[in-house]
Amino acid sequence: MPDHHNHHHEGGPAGQPSVSRIGLATSATAHCLAGCGVGEVVGVVIGVSLGLSRFGTISLAVSLGFVFGFALGMLPLLRAGFSTKRAFRQVLVAEGLSILVMQTAEVLVELNTPGVMSGGLASPIFWLGMGAALLAGFLAAWPVNYCLN
Repeated sequence: MPDHHNHHHEGGPAGQPSVSRIGLATSATAHCLAGCGVGEVVGVVIGVSLGLSRFGTISLAVSLGFVFGFALGMLPLLRAGFSTKRAFRQVLVAEGLSILVMQTAEVLVELNTPGVMSGGLASPIFWLGMGAALLAGFLAAWPVNYCLN
């Protein structure tokens, strides 16, 4: 009798089912969002607080998004004994495209949602726009992570 329950899983070690591709893609995208998203939000908050230009704010946000994304990706590798150079290369290959796609989607939403870049930190539209940007980043990067897993 065929086992219809295991068709969504690939075989893991010792015959245990592994996590599905959907689960892996979701986990990888959430991990990317944790680093990139935090960096992005911190960068926009700093830029808006300091009254930087749109270009300055976005540049800071994207830079911090990449820094936080790479740092969060490297941390477990460094703890596992990887050299900094090897950990950086591993994250660049494994997560670089996901980070790039996520950052691009976030910036497009931030720039194209009226009031986000000029609303100020006390404005609900600022925070709604940031939430929409993070959601867009997740949705844009998820297929990338699905294909990479």
